[in-house]
Amino acid sequence: MVSGFLFITVLALLFAGVPVALALGLSSVLTIVLFSGDSMSSVALKLFTASQSYTLLAIPFFILASSFMSTGGVARRIIRFAVSAVGHLRGGLAIASVMSCMLFAALSGSSPATVVAIGSIAIASMREVGYSKEFAAGIICNAGTLGILIPPSIVMVVYCAATDVSVSRMFLAGILPGTVAGLMLMVGVYLNARFRGMPKLLFAGFTAVRDAFLDASWGLFLVIVILGGIYGGIFTPTEAAAVAAVYSFLVAIFIYRDMGPLRGVPWRQDGESIIGAVQRNALLTVTRFVPACFHRDTEHVLVEAGKATIMLMFIVVNAMLFAHVLTVERVPQTITEWMIGAGFNWFTFLLALNILLLIGGQFMEPSGLLLIVVPVVFPVAMELGVDPIHLGIMIVVNMEIGLISPPIGLNLFVTASVAKMSVVQVTKAAAPFIGIMLIFLVIATYVPGLSTILPYSLMGPEPKSFTHGLK
Repeated sequence: MVSGFLFITVLALLFAGVPVALALGLSSVLTIVLFSGDSMSSVALKLFTASQSYTLLAIPFFILASSFMSTGGVARRIIRFAVSAVGHLRGGLAIASVMSCMLFAALSGSSPATVVAIGSIAIASMREVGYSKEFAAGIICNAGTLGILIPPSIVMVVYCAATDVSVSRMFLAGILPGTVAGLMLMVGVYLNARFRGMPKLLFAGFTAVRDAFLDASWGLFLVIVILGGIYGGIFTPTEAAAVAAVYSFLVAIFIYRDMGPLRGVPWRQDGESIIGAVQRNALLTVTRFVPACFHRDTEHVLVEAGKATIMLMFIVVNAMLFAHVLTVERVPQTITEWMIGAGFNWFTFLLALNILLLIGGQFMEPSGLLLIVVPVVFPVAMELGVDPIHLGIMIVVNMEIGLISPPIGLNLFVTASVAKMSVVQVTKAAAPFIGIMLIFLVIATYVPGLSTILPYSLMGPEPKSFTHGLK
């Protein structure tokens, strides 16, 4: 009865239009007040302890790094590199857009940020060379979902905070599936382009590819900073997020100079020697560092990153309270016993979980849905022998599809804003490519080695003490 009241209340609040965070928190408090023997002091305690999670501290830093990378001209340079590398193929500009989304995903950790950063440039570029607006929007909408699969990923951090799974292992696990998903989208674009006779660009030459890569290398080096630092034992994933935020600030302000007090100031002036240019720029960096910290561009990035962080963290702490009520009422254990008694095995359990997540993803944003479902299904998965890393990647892939599924798919709204189209038009444009993502979901679900081969080869197996590992 108690669990029924909890779930009915949260669903009723969601369908009534109450924000996800408030629906989770309010339903949890009402359940504690009316039915539970737990005290109200546990509410304040759980909200406090959830917000004090060291793992979750990585989220605001990754959001800040993504904001600087989105604003600081990195996306434009990544697109230029991708176009120079694959633009000469049939449908090359669309393929380059997918490649750009993959590269930017390795910097941002966010799907909406990837859509905004790449889509705002790539959609207009594709339109100029003859692609339809619908095709361009459909490509970006789908490829943008790679932002939460290719590490670093904010959704992976949330999953790890809820389950005590290693963030380092989850990041490694996302590399191969993210690459495969991106390649499948590229193949789909290429076949579509061949069938429809879409345009291709002239190959600019290897010199142009090299120059474009070098121009984008300062931004792309962030991947080495994050992953190399983590797996080189230099810092933890949370520390890597903080380093990424500082590095992104320095690149955007002092290297690319697309924002801040040095906007438009050239690295080398006419007739200036290399040594003179180095000395002048070193002096500019020192003298303009403090003004750059308080510049209106920096202030804008900090405010936008702060808004995104507060929104996400409010959802997270209320979802943790919801998970606490589930644990106190032994809901996961009851469901585990029922599913095992009903004859579920790992194969049928994953099939049922996929259906649940695909339906839920149509109505909720990824972090909220993940934090509602994981406390219930995680103990069941562990009891049935499902690998926690494999389970995490499968859930993230489902969250990807949810981002492009109507009526609430966030990427649909973001793409519609970027492409200046209606959400209905974007939904129709993205629909053909959702089939590719569904095929990839089947692969990610029933080929666990795709997710586990890298983390297990490099870091060993994940500890198996997870049945009671939920926070």
